[in-house]
Amino acid sequence: MKKHETHDGIEIGGLPVRPKIYIETYGCQMNVNDSEVVISILKQNNGEVTDRIEDADIVLVNTCSIRENAEQKVRTRLFDFKKAKKKRPSMIVGVLGCMAERLKEELLENKIVDLVVGPDSYRLLPELLEDAARHQKAINTELSIEETYENIIPSRTDANGVSAFVSIMRGCNNFCTYCVVPYTRGRERSRDPETILNEVRNLLENGYREVSLLGQNVNSYSWGEGKSILNFPKLIRQVSLVDPQMRVRFSTSHPKDISNELLETIAEHKNICRSIHLPVQSGSNRILDLMSRKYSREWYLERIEAIHKIIPDCTITTDIISGFCSETKDDHEATLDLMKTVSFDLAYMFKYSERPGTLAAKKYKDDVPEEEKSERLNQIQKLQSKLSEKSCKSEIGKTREVLIEKTSKRSDSDFSGRTSQNKVVVFPKTKASIGDYVQVKIISANSATLIGKSIE
Repeated sequence: MKKHETHDGIEIGGLPVRPKIYIETYGCQMNVNDSEVVISILKQNNGEVTDRIEDADIVLVNTCSIRENAEQKVRTRLFDFKKAKKKRPSMIVGVLGCMAERLKEELLENKIVDLVVGPDSYRLLPELLEDAARHQKAINTELSIEETYENIIPSRTDANGVSAFVSIMRGCNNFCTYCVVPYTRGRERSRDPETILNEVRNLLENGYREVSLLGQNVNSYSWGEGKSILNFPKLIRQVSLVDPQMRVRFSTSHPKDISNELLETIAEHKNICRSIHLPVQSGSNRILDLMSRKYSREWYLERIEAIHKIIPDCTITTDIISGFCSETKDDHEATLDLMKTVSFDLAYMFKYSERPGTLAAKKYKDDVPEEEKSERLNQIQKLQSKLSEKSCKSEIGKTREVLIEKTSKRSDSDFSGRTSQNKVVVFPKTKASIGDYVQVKIISANSATLIGKSIE
């Protein structure tokens, strides 16, 4: 933070010399990575992270606006912060991220929040915190067409020191009608590849064994001009070559853009994981058109066929929305049918919730009754549970390379790790350590976890 005259370690009229910061993160992996960027910025300005809200001088909540439930959780949490603030009146409460961008000054009006900062303004946090400490207006939600935080090495918050997220781009240009992301995170811009590679090398030097490249649509990554353009397949190839023993994952791919070039790149490099997250959202062409997804059911299934052909051992996960505007029973049945056809290994499934400011909110009526949305979602979840169990049980008898991530939550005598296909495996501890690769034979499974035994 800014340097001022101090008395007994407290900056006169401002924050403590070394303020303690407590941060909570809601939403996607992008938000986790953003929180790590925020922590890095504040540490560079004498901040210290605490995991106890009672000790905090600054309480920050990094928010998500993609679904109504996510926003509601944050609103509820803010009242918990209000109680903590009563005990420590000097405590600063700040809202960061997408919810800050969407609601802006409305958040300051509730008398709980002192600071509102959008996802492109984190570099200004030290100055804005000083303003908040002096009871001045502390808000900046301006979107940028350039900011990627490319020269900031995030302060890693993961507990295992094995896997880390690396953001390769920010924003989105797709404008799906249900989605707030283009409005809360701005337009798409890619990060300098050399800074990405430097961050990956830094992780390798610090003992990490796996990186996940993040973007709203990684397939749109593009750096340079003309014939020298570096696209996503070329970028992930470069990342995979940093160290053949470092696994590389990525998320998220948009079905309209996933190319054979990317699939062939994955097939050529053993350390690029055999797992692709490919959100379908609906199995109905009519609904896909209303969502402005820019692909058809037939296109999606053709891409699935290409994945299986080029990367035979690849798992496929997805996102599905139940009860989008005007969705009929036939549309819903088309989604169930597509799920059966693809046989997804895992799915993230949600009821449609109208987000203010989106094209869907402006153009379409949210006319599927809540009870019907819930019933359809229940059917989707039941089907996916069967598909996930089938997927996991198909692993029984196979031997997989597992990256050990941690001790199992259920037993101190077991390790927990993941396969290249992103399936969780639990197995008895051996002489190996967290961060090691081990060969594990799968001996049983349920719908979420594989049980195995090391063969080394």
